[in-house]
Amino acid sequence: MNDTVLPLTAAKGREQLAAFYRDALLDNVIPFWLRHGMDHEQGGIITSLNRDGTVVDTDKSVWFQGRAGWMFATLYNTVERRAEWLEAARSCVEFIQRHGFTPDGKMWFTVTREGRPLRMRRYVYSESFAAIAFAAYAKASGDARAAEDAVKTFATFLRYSFEPGLMTPKFEPTRPMKGIGAHMIGIAAAQELRANLGDVNVAGRSCTEWIDRSIAEIERDFMKPELEALMEVVAPDGGIIDHFDGRTLNPGHAIEAAWFIMHEGKLRGDQRLIRVGLTILDWMWARGWDEECGGIYYFRDLRGLPVQEYWHDMKFWWPHNETIIATLLAWTLTGDAKYARWHQMAHDWSFAHFPDPEHGEWYGYLHRDGSVSSQLKGNMWKGPFHLPRMLWYCGQTLAAPQ
Repeated sequence: MNDTVLPLTAAKGREQLAAFYRDALLDNVIPFWLRHGMDHEQGGIITSLNRDGTVVDTDKSVWFQGRAGWMFATLYNTVERRAEWLEAARSCVEFIQRHGFTPDGKMWFTVTREGRPLRMRRYVYSESFAAIAFAAYAKASGDARAAEDAVKTFATFLRYSFEPGLMTPKFEPTRPMKGIGAHMIGIAAAQELRANLGDVNVAGRSCTEWIDRSIAEIERDFMKPELEALMEVVAPDGGIIDHFDGRTLNPGHAIEAAWFIMHEGKLRGDQRLIRVGLTILDWMWARGWDEECGGIYYFRDLRGLPVQEYWHDMKFWWPHNETIIATLLAWTLTGDAKYARWHQMAHDWSFAHFPDPEHGEWYGYLHRDGSVSSQLKGNMWKGPFHLPRMLWYCGQTLAAPQ
């Protein structure tokens, strides 16, 4: 653990760690993005920033307008009603409303700084993150339009994700497969809509019913007890696809799914769901933790074979954020010293390698040994989401009554 923070299991360790996460969030990470990322001329946020916060590229990631909008509105709703956070959320939400949508309701993936369309992706993750931003902003501001847009945009996500034949196929039908991504993101998005708007009905089901549907499919088709693995992709019937793509595991992604399910179990007081999340965490920690160099591998092969992607052994910021959350949540739910130890390992390695003590925030991309691969603080994939969400969630979890 950081030298100034006691272990979780020590007296006052929980209190000190909560303060550590809160200070990193409010004194370092969020100020970095408010200072360097907010576009005061065109609205929204620019996320492609160099180490010192200077802009590298002005094109905008649409899904990051949603991710950032959700983060700022959530801080306003749960930490402190700061006007600057509400204004940042409003800027991101209104940029989405002005520039994010095509006439048929689907969303762009990237646009120019001014909001002119650049790229459309086949998947609908821009929609899922816009939905949670609208929901959190509606709660923060009382904006009825934002609440309506949250439901409408989440419905678009659900329709394209789960209505057969609507999303453009990624591959030819020779080897059909389905991915876990829409299910895990759907769980998290439904949780956020429910937290901010209540258990609203979207596309014929309540948020809780959508969560139940996705957890059930994850358990049935993606969890493989005989292999102790959570798959990223499987055949339509849940079968293993014994080829490069089918065998590739993403430990950080799986661990993120684990804490979404544990969180749902915590909210419901459902020990069975908590055990499902703990099982996934146990399996994927064993597969993901780098015993030689520390940190979480990006990709692993189901059978221990070589991985196709050349960045398979790199250490990206976000799997470490998700692992810190998952291990902390597991410890608070079980009191098992194993999870406190894993949390300390993930925390210590991450805070020894990712933060930039001179300019603030975290580097996103490290080599296997923890040395910096790129000095970017943000791009179309990295911005104020995984890291501040981790600091916020962990701080909130530790500050809650035991």
